[in-house]
Amino acid sequence: MTSTLALDVGGSGIKAMVLDELGIPIAERSRVETPYPCPPELFLETVKGLVAEQPSFDRASVGFPAMVRDGRTLRVVAFARAEKGGPQAPELFALWDGFALQQAMQSLLNVPTLLINDADMQGCAVVEGSGMEFVITLGTGIGTAVFHNGHMLPHMELSHGEFAGTSIDIAIGDAQRKELGNKAWRSLVTKALVDLDSKLFPDRIFVGGGNAKHLREDDLITGCEIVPNTAGLIGGVRAWDFAQ
Repeated sequence: MTSTLALDVGGSGIKAMVLDELGIPIAERSRVETPYPCPPELFLETVKGLVAEQPSFDRASVGFPAMVRDGRTLRVVAFARAEKGGPQAPELFALWDGFALQQAMQSLLNVPTLLINDADMQGCAVVEGSGMEFVITLGTGIGTAVFHNGHMLPHMELSHGEFAGTSIDIAIGDAQRKELGNKAWRSLVTKALVDLDSKLFPDRIFVGGGNAKHLREDDLITGCEIVPNTAGLIGGVRAWDFAQ
């Protein structure tokens, strides 16, 4: 049986878990706080320590909060900050932009490694393979993923478009939630869901991420459901099928 190390990388924490080929955990989840500042070398060292707590595995899946193309990270806003939620640090942005993270992780772990966007990986765990399915993750920033008839579409940073005088990524990100309070934040989340629904016309919308727990049922729109935050790890197994 093929075992998979799943890494769910976020702006607040980095989580790791080894799962069997059915997506059932083999060991308890490991987690560390995301360090700041976090250049690539420190990220790799942090992952090395985190993975040491897990049993052996045959392959690895990494869900990373950025645009990922051909194994490289692009527009890494989450880690381009000297402190969590702080202003962008150009030198950190430059270090991450175009960094060959998939190859670096494969060398570190010494197993076949797949690097995809973290929202894409979460979507791999929850989509049903029929029609247009949209995934949005609410965390430090906002991630999105789109699937059509069981195919994962190329990643698009849909949360970076104009919304409420800024972007969805900022307007309903964690910093805004803390500043506005949950009630006002939830109202903006509803408006963002309506905005995205009108542009994509999906059959299903899945809402995940650590901040999904702050939503209420009446904050959601038709065809929308909240999924467990564990999907960010469990999706690491199905991600290999979607990547074929």
